[in-house]
Amino acid sequence: MSKRNSQAAKNAARERLRQEREKQAKRAKVKRQVIVACSVVAVMAAAGGIGYAVVQANKPSYWEGMKDAKVVAPANATGTNGTTVVIGKDTAKKTLKVYEDPRCPVCASFEQAVSSTVKKDVDGGKYKLQFISGTFLDTHDNGEGSKNALSALGAALNVSPEAFLEYKTAMYSAKWHPEETTDTFKDDSYLIKVADTVPALKGNAKFQDAVKKGTYDAWAMAMSKTFDDNKDGVTGTPTFVMDGKKLTTSDPNQPWTVAEFNSAVDAALKG
Repeated sequence: MSKRNSQAAKNAARERLRQEREKQAKRAKVKRQVIVACSVVAVMAAAGGIGYAVVQANKPSYWEGMKDAKVVAPANATGTNGTTVVIGKDTAKKTLKVYEDPRCPVCASFEQAVSSTVKKDVDGGKYKLQFISGTFLDTHDNGEGSKNALSALGAALNVSPEAFLEYKTAMYSAKWHPEETTDTFKDDSYLIKVADTVPALKGNAKFQDAVKKGTYDAWAMAMSKTFDDNKDGVTGTPTFVMDGKKLTTSDPNQPWTVAEFNSAVDAALKG
């Protein structure tokens, strides 16, 4: 082979090597660009995810939102946002305030032991009842049963005061009242099942629709605020107040009995 042919072959080989290196360099550049692009997308996605999570974390819960929602007040209620619920004969000279929470086990105990006596007193015009319901037990365990049950009570009050009282008694009954640690009242279906034991509410489509749609959810939150802002210094349930004075038993550590309740009420009526 001549020197000329040998040199030409070498030049051709170098040219092929140069072209191959350029191809590799271009492929490497494209690969780097893809990696960078993917990294940017991943970072943006992560940032977006974090941003979404932060927004969701700071977004008020449904019930928190109800604090600022328009209140639909039930019939048979008066006062600001319908949070004054007074039941009894107009001829009754005094009013017994009843502070309670739907999930409160001690309230359930009182209702089971004394509710028939209270009903007889009210029907007889001995005194009127004013109900102030709180939902603080939900706050303690991040639940919603007290609020949901209170909303359902609003739906019952919209039917009639009698339906409200009977429904409340059913809620607190040994059969239907759940353990304090069980948030059973958060389920609309359960509340409707309890309501079916009350003649005026059984199969009542308007009542059931109000429970399912949460018609009185904002009212429940307004009532709960009334409890929280009360001027009687009440922080626990059940608490009974007449003429600004709390009714007490001879032994605060024991549950209310009919005898203790009658004694406390009679003393308050005379005071």
